[in-house]
Amino acid sequence: MTLASAMKTHPPATAIKSARQHVFEDLWNTEEYREDCPGEDAVTEFLTHTQMPANAECFDYGCGTGRGGLMLAMLGRAVVTLVDFAENALDEDVRAITEAQPDRLRWLQADLTVAIPKVAPYGYCVNVLECIKPENVDNAIRNIMRASNHVFFQISTVEGPQNTTVETYQQWLKRFRNLGTTIHWSQSYEDTETGVESMCRFYISSWFDADDITYHGAVNVAPEKVLRNIRKNAKYKDKFQMVVPHQIQDTEIMMLCGGPSLNDYKDEIIKLRAEGMPIVCGNGTYNWAIQNGMKPSMQMIIDAREFNTRFLRPIVDDCKYFIASQCHPSLFEGMPEDRTYIWHVSGGTAEKNETADLIEECYDDFFPVPGGSTVTLRGLCLLRMLGFHKINMYGFDSCCSDSMHHAYTQPENDSKLSGAVPVSVGGRAFSCDAWMLHQAREFMTMMGTLGDELDLNVVGDGLIAHIIKTGYEMTLLEEENEG
Repeated sequence: MTLASAMKTHPPATAIKSARQHVFEDLWNTEEYREDCPGEDAVTEFLTHTQMPANAECFDYGCGTGRGGLMLAMLGRAVVTLVDFAENALDEDVRAITEAQPDRLRWLQADLTVAIPKVAPYGYCVNVLECIKPENVDNAIRNIMRASNHVFFQISTVEGPQNTTVETYQQWLKRFRNLGTTIHWSQSYEDTETGVESMCRFYISSWFDADDITYHGAVNVAPEKVLRNIRKNAKYKDKFQMVVPHQIQDTEIMMLCGGPSLNDYKDEIIKLRAEGMPIVCGNGTYNWAIQNGMKPSMQMIIDAREFNTRFLRPIVDDCKYFIASQCHPSLFEGMPEDRTYIWHVSGGTAEKNETADLIEECYDDFFPVPGGSTVTLRGLCLLRMLGFHKINMYGFDSCCSDSMHHAYTQPENDSKLSGAVPVSVGGRAFSCDAWMLHQAREFMTMMGTLGDELDLNVVGDGLIAHIIKTGYEMTLLEEENEG
């Protein structure tokens, strides 16, 4: 996502200084307070989890001296905007660089408790939230996540002279979760001498201001049945593992989707699998892979209906199974305990809903997975949470081909073909059922938020691939006209 595509309009920050602002400006006038700069120490961790591309724009929220942001600009080759509400926070040499090289390092005076007037895809916020008054913390997080889609937080969890919000890792985890953010990675740290928790770190993405229907998704069973499944499946929380965020990794994977073009690339998929590339499946692609002589590496299921048990048989050695807590309880029966994981579907809005309340009631620690209304769209968010970002997608068509809705028999969708309609995109006509159009729209909305976090290769010539291709060609044309 480019900075231009991410632009949002916000009211200007207030010009009235708060008492807290005066306190910090007084502190920055003392050399002792300037000696420590936690922002310098966390840069490497930030770069490890973001895989931020060169020349990406990043805000350093509550930058203080600016030395951390300067290191981020140098090591991360980023365009960094230093953000703080204290006029005198920056070191003099850092301020001089912002004046001499504003194309790489910039200064923005802003109060995080007030809407931030600019945006950037990435954010870096180290030892800041604990210095904000408890009643203002949620608002500050909202402002940060509206200005940056992907943000790294480091937070002190111990008492300190300026720490007005002292909370544990678990409390911060719950706060981020309740605000509707997606936690890609998190960790608690203990003091090596005392063994007491001293700080925590989070790398999260924001779904704020996104199309609400995308992140709630749609289910094809009654809500009360979903809730009943979630409650019944809570008995498995000590038997199976819970999905937790993982550090980002560069393992390249294949994700098999059920579109008709999957058959067109069968030989290519078999070759890549033979060379060792892992295969991630969803629903019927699991059996398709097995029938074509390939061993799935991972199977994902989100649908709450009982007939989905057929997508889990036969059980394959070494394959990992990711079954959503909203699935029918029968899906968990007979599954291998060491290779079955429970994950939770959740919306991405700040408002708590009945499903989120029930999950919180039934499970101790959980990391909700946002996304669209299909296993493919939810799966992309799940895979990113597991640390995968290099994904080759086969069969992600979102359209029919020769009256086929899937690459294999799936009778549940046969009755929907009569409702397929012709759709024109970029000069080409596609035949799409209503759920296919909905999936395509959700995908476009998701990529506006998650696009920076995924390196997708959508193989084929279906609707989704054509949307990506057409968008790219239009961008090139616009750039040529502007030149």
